[in-house]
Amino acid sequence: MSLIPILQKHQNDIGSLFAFDLNDVNIVVSDCSSNNSDLTGIDITDVQTYAKVAHDFLQKHNAIAGVGGYLENRIIYTGRDLFEKDEEQRTIHLGIDVSVKAQTPLYVPIDAHVHSFANNATSGDYGPTIILEHTLEEITFYTLYGHLTLDSLEGLEVGQKLEKGTAFAKVGDIHENGNWPPHLHFQLITDMQGKEGDYPGVCAPSELEKYKNLCPNPNWILKIAQLEY
Repeated sequence: MSLIPILQKHQNDIGSLFAFDLNDVNIVVSDCSSNNSDLTGIDITDVQTYAKVAHDFLQKHNAIAGVGGYLENRIIYTGRDLFEKDEEQRTIHLGIDVSVKAQTPLYVPIDAHVHSFANNATSGDYGPTIILEHTLEEITFYTLYGHLTLDSLEGLEVGQKLEKGTAFAKVGDIHENGNWPPHLHFQLITDMQGKEGDYPGVCAPSELEKYKNLCPNPNWILKIAQLEY
C-alpha cells in the first residue's frame, strides 16, 4: 500500500506541529512565485529586505502564520548558487513553508525515531535540520524540519524515540536558519535514498515527476484547510 491512503486513514491520529491548530488561528496563504509583485521588485538575495517583505505580509493580514509552497515554482532562489543545477536552476519547492515567529516550538506529529540531523549551514540552505522516521501499518516514511534553532540539535541522538506531542525543536531566526526569514520548511519523504541530515527541498522543473513521488504533499500531516491535499 502507498503512503497517502495510510495517512488518509490516520488523519485523526496525527497531531499538530504547533501549540496551536493552524485551522483555528488566522493564517494567510503565501506566494513566492513570479506572480507576487512584492517580490519581483526587490533584491531577493538581500536577506533583511526579503525578511521585511515577509514580516509586512503577515502584519498586513494580521496573520499568525503564512503557509504554502508545495510544488510552487519560486523566484526566491534566484541569485543563490546553491540552487543552480548544471544549466537548469532548481525552483520547484518540495515542502510546505509555515512562516511563524522565531523560537516557535515544534511538536512531534506522529510517534517517531530520530533518523538524522545536521546543521546545513551554507547560505540559503536549511540551517539546522532534523529528520524524523515514522512507521504506520508497516510503512516507513520520514518528515523533515528545516530552518531550526541551533540548540534544537543539542542532545539529539540517532534512533532516539520521540512520542507524538513531544516538543523537540524551535523555528530559527535569520542568523542561524540558513539566512531566511523565520519559517519552518516541512517536507514529507518516502525514501531517504541513503541521505542523512539533509534532503533536497527544491528540485529542477525537469525532476518534478521524480520528486512528486518521493515527496508527497505534506499537507496530509499539516492538515491546513486552506491548502490543497
